[in-house]
Amino acid sequence: MIEPVALSDFFISFFSAAMIILIAALYAGIYTWAETTGKNSLFYWAQAVYLVLLGFVGLFSFINHLNGYWLTLTVLMAIGYWWMPRLIWRLCESTHADDIHH
Repeated sequence: MIEPVALSDFFISFFSAAMIILIAALYAGIYTWAETTGKNSLFYWAQAVYLVLLGFVGLFSFINHLNGYWLTLTVLMAIGYWWMPRLIWRLCESTHADDIHH
């Protein structure tokens, strides 16, 4: 049986879920910016933001008492957040390889 979130923890649960979405978007944006400019320092910032994202994923999992396949799904989500910007960047590179830059 899944233990429900205590009312006192509801705000933390809601806040951590919102932060997961916002920080994941920030991570994807910084990663794309790093790929576009080629600056290595931005890759380090993207990794730092991803670590913050993992912290909020852990907090969300802990507050919501996730275990079993829900915890597995959460881990898969975190892995997906790591790989998707890279895969989307590769897709964009391969589909726009023939574009002429003015």
